[in-house]
Amino acid sequence: MASSKLTALPFVIAFFIFNGLFTLSLAKSSPLALTQIKQQKQEQEEPFVGFNLGTDVSNILSATDLVSFLKAQKITHIRLYDADPDILKALAKTKIRVIISVPNNQLLAIGSSNATAASWIGRNVVAYYPQTLITAIAVGDEVLTTVPSSAPLLLPAIQSLYSALVAANLHNQIKISTPHAASIILDPFPPSQSFFNQSWSSVMLPLLQFLSRTGSPLMMNLYPYYVFMQNKGVVPLDNALFKPLTPSKEMVDPNTLLHYTNVLDAMIDAAYFSMKNLNVTDVVVLVTESGWPSKGDSKEPYATIDYADTYNSNLIKHVLDRSGTPLHPELTSSVYLYELFNEDLRSPPISEAHWGLFYGNSTPVYLLHVSGSGTFLANDTTNQTYCIATDGVDSKTLQAALDWACGPGRANCSEIQPGESCYQPNNVKNHASYAFDSYYQNEGKAAGSCDFKGVAMITTTDPSKLFSDILVLLSLVTNETWDLYSL
Repeated sequence: MASSKLTALPFVIAFFIFNGLFTLSLAKSSPLALTQIKQQKQEQEEPFVGFNLGTDVSNILSATDLVSFLKAQKITHIRLYDADPDILKALAKTKIRVIISVPNNQLLAIGSSNATAASWIGRNVVAYYPQTLITAIAVGDEVLTTVPSSAPLLLPAIQSLYSALVAANLHNQIKISTPHAASIILDPFPPSQSFFNQSWSSVMLPLLQFLSRTGSPLMMNLYPYYVFMQNKGVVPLDNALFKPLTPSKEMVDPNTLLHYTNVLDAMIDAAYFSMKNLNVTDVVVLVTESGWPSKGDSKEPYATIDYADTYNSNLIKHVLDRSGTPLHPELTSSVYLYELFNEDLRSPPISEAHWGLFYGNSTPVYLLHVSGSGTFLANDTTNQTYCIATDGVDSKTLQAALDWACGPGRANCSEIQPGESCYQPNNVKNHASYAFDSYYQNEGKAAGSCDFKGVAMITTTDPSKLFSDILVLLSLVTNETWDLYSL
């Protein structure tokens, strides 16, 4: 989860070799491209992008409204950090697939008692499946690195839950695994030299053997954002953001001669090599968390809307392009973006509350640019978005933003002057919304052009059309003719 992302490991990137030192072609085969993984790829569904759904959100949507929102956005996969009964019930008879989770604080009870595990499966799985499409159970979250004292209970909890699934004859439909932080992998670059922290060998080896036996994925939380932040000057920003690179700037693994154009692929391949070192070659990687924050304090200058938009948009395209990784071009990992909503109730640093694509009320924080990726994410409505003043902002603050927009911002404010068509209603919020939108449109709806120090937000509802609709309703109700000057 977000607060534990800071456990991202210190990276030693010895294989970022530039200026054409390595121009050899990609190795065309690798010892890990095995029949088992290819077969699993054929059996699994097409790679997808899902969303993590945290609930530390003020004014969060009701479960029913949430599901309606997911459907409107064409979101087909979500991951919950618990097994919220209201959400699971609301998901019934939809095509939305969900990973449910066992919180870390429940590991002790489930790992110590088969009866407790069976009760958990009955209460949170059997009660909803198959009307609600539960696809997997995530047991704990980054247990080895955040609550190491619970590590001895992790595999027993997984095995007990699996036995309960077998008893319910659901073990072939629902997989069980546990999400790990990237820091369980040591010496991750170059990927071919990667290995799991040997302190956890007593857990990782039997866990991987279980995943292999049951056809379950290795769940990994992978954040190129933290790799970049901890290695500025070594890891180029473009590598973290999936930006196109010249061959001289690609990362080259000197042992395999594989070329890496982005950090995430290198992190995924590091997991595959780490498994290979334990003689496990038939488990696929599922990225259960990845993302980029849109706002941070002075210590996180790269936490911006622009970079968040770039990373998440390019990540979505990368997954949906089905290009795999340099080591496994035949196998593309699905990814759950962290996260759907800004969790504004989370503790500092500031970035912790700004990983979402949407605010809790479902308005977008920023608009992804994923055109060409089918109907996924209805919020990619680049030609149908507007900028308006946020509710609850005091008039003095709004007036200052309005003055800037009409002055240095060069917004067209002529229509909100006295006697002009948009002067009424004569209040600061209405005038500010008009000016904000004028500036936003003039800037080509660029990322960050609808902010005004936090007093503006993007909406997909045309504010002028909404206001016209209100006037029509007033006319119908009162049998009077209403116009702007009537208010």
